[in-house]
Amino acid sequence: MDEVFGEDSAFYSKAEVYWKQVPPTVDGMLGGYGSISNVDINGSKKFMQKFLGEGQGKTGNGFALDCGAGIGRITKRLLLPLFRTVDLVDVTQEFLDQAKSYLGEDGKRVENYFCCGLQDFQPQPSRYDVIWIQWVIGHLTDEHLVEFLRRCQGGLKPGGLIIIKDNVAYDGVVPDEVDSSVCRDLPLVRKLAQQAGLGLVHEEQQLDFPEEIYQVWTLAYR
Repeated sequence: MDEVFGEDSAFYSKAEVYWKQVPPTVDGMLGGYGSISNVDINGSKKFMQKFLGEGQGKTGNGFALDCGAGIGRITKRLLLPLFRTVDLVDVTQEFLDQAKSYLGEDGKRVENYFCCGLQDFQPQPSRYDVIWIQWVIGHLTDEHLVEFLRRCQGGLKPGGLIIIKDNVAYDGVVPDEVDSSVCRDLPLVRKLAQQAGLGLVHEEQQLDFPEEIYQVWTLAYR
């Protein structure tokens, strides 16, 4: 894996440089695939609604954290409609600045905009009902991903959930030199989450995406 990631500092700094050149738009956030946003959000809503509500195994709707939030596409379309308060964290300040206008009136229910790489981010203990981590785990080394997920577990309220939604390789680890990221296969994602001490609650594949892109899976952990 060291051959894939190289020097940690270079792996992260190259990604930061890449994202600073990306336009702060929905199309920019989705790598030119802005057309999949509706399908993505609808799939995520159906997934999330399995867990919201009262009773055993359900989670609250008070606080959510959007990791790798970009301009707030997921916050606006998924998290703010389902949760009372949302925090955003992203490594690119320009995206967070754009989010404040993009989110519109509902942005008043965003409490914090954290500009920080996830390898360094420390969620407030016992704050969140849901921590949503989408299309960003490939920007963390294996070691840092495990450490980040452990910190996220500490940031959950009782009954809270960590949701990972991301591209999944068919076999092994596929590096992307353009944005300085990797795409892991599903067994490795599961293994790293297990190393972080997380227990898998539910997983499913996102359907109806274009055939030419990676398969995308959503996994819920406690």
